[in-house]
Amino acid sequence: MTDQSTPIQTQTEQATISYRRAVKQDAAYIAQMVNSAYRGDSSRSGWTTEADLLTGTRIDAEEVCNLLEADHSVILLCLQNEQIIGCVHLEKTLDAAYLGMFVVKPGLQGGGIGKQFMQAAEDLVQAEWGVKKMWMTVISVRKELIAYYERRGYQQNGKVKPFPAEVPDEFRLVKDLQMVEMEKVLG
Repeated sequence: MTDQSTPIQTQTEQATISYRRAVKQDAAYIAQMVNSAYRGDSSRSGWTTEADLLTGTRIDAEEVCNLLEADHSVILLCLQNEQIIGCVHLEKTLDAAYLGMFVVKPGLQGGGIGKQFMQAAEDLVQAEWGVKKMWMTVISVRKELIAYYERRGYQQNGKVKPFPAEVPDEFRLVKDLQMVEMEKVLG
């Protein structure tokens, strides 16, 4: 999927799911979608919410643009009938790829879209960058999220990192949060 204009499509019972790379014009929508999936009351309709752990904005449009402009960085979008319903940030790191900001709109979670979307992301990094491993960080107290990634083949690798310092203490509803690193060898 190296051509930005050629989406990959799969047919589901409900709709056509396709994927494409994000462009700068998508930045504001991506930021709004990520924030609504992780923070605030809107996130509570899905199971990926961080609303009981953190407040505030997770990302803004300028930060999304920075990710889009960075070398070896892609935001892949998931579309249902041409409407953006998910995103994931992928970044090449040495011999692996980092997966972050993985979102499916809260009202659509639990229906298998995330599983398909994650596979598309893994396929893209293998095809484009030739990497054999994907890794991510997850808030250590997010047991249901860790279990979801484990069902997708990711395993904790024993590395624990402090929660990002750029998130101010006043946004932390739970103190002493940590990030666990998870990885998957790609087939």
